[in-house]
Amino acid sequence: MSYSNHADTLWQQIRAEALSTLEQEISLTPLMLSAIIDRHSLPAALAHRLAHRLAAADFPAPPLLDLFMQLLDAHPTLVDALVSDINAVLARDPAIDQASEVLLYMKGVHALTSHRFAHALWQQGRHHLAHYLQHRASEVFQTDIHPAARLGCGIFIDHATGVVIGETAVVADEVTLMHDVTLGGTGAHTGDRHPKVRRGAFIGAGAKLLGNIEIGEEARIGAGAVVLQAIPPGATAAGIPAKVVSHSDDRPSRRSGR
Repeated sequence: MSYSNHADTLWQQIRAEALSTLEQEISLTPLMLSAIIDRHSLPAALAHRLAHRLAAADFPAPPLLDLFMQLLDAHPTLVDALVSDINAVLARDPAIDQASEVLLYMKGVHALTSHRFAHALWQQGRHHLAHYLQHRASEVFQTDIHPAARLGCGIFIDHATGVVIGETAVVADEVTLMHDVTLGGTGAHTGDRHPKVRRGAFIGAGAKLLGNIEIGEEARIGAGAVVLQAIPPGATAAGIPAKVVSHSDDRPSRRSGR
């Protein structure tokens, strides 16, 4: 299968980094060979890495890898999403400067990719298998994303531990979620009951966004906030319950600190 130029360019960078790592860290030779050097493309490498991380006695790595490669063949747009997610980490995380590190170690990207595979299965009506992937990703990455949730591209989930995204949630392109963020329901409604986070929003660590509310483009939610009402585009909200504390038209960088 032929992938986009963006994927090919990023893949060549990752392979070069892996070869350099082999010269510096001999003990990582088996990992670099199996996860990167022996793979033929970026999507194949990420599928291989995920298959081995999510493997279990009742669903070992080889059939998982076959499943992931089938989904990549059936849904070519998945590749663009994978590339944009890796680039989002490189652009916004000052603690990471190598794409190979993102591919191998960043569980936020691994959780997003697991969700993208589960969502593709969900759209095919294969709900049981989609829920299985959700279950395994939750166990391995401590990140629980319902297969029906709709996620855009270029999303950055920093640290990832404790992130929960509900069934009817929407997370648009270029959103940043810090650890322990919840996009949940209030328990009082059925149907469309989860937040809609628009393009470029930043959600701080530990924030809880509850109910069918809209977080506007480029909005910022402070750490630990409990958001129960819509937040307008460009605004900053903080507190329990969250209130708008700034309407600045400035667009601060979404590159997170660690």
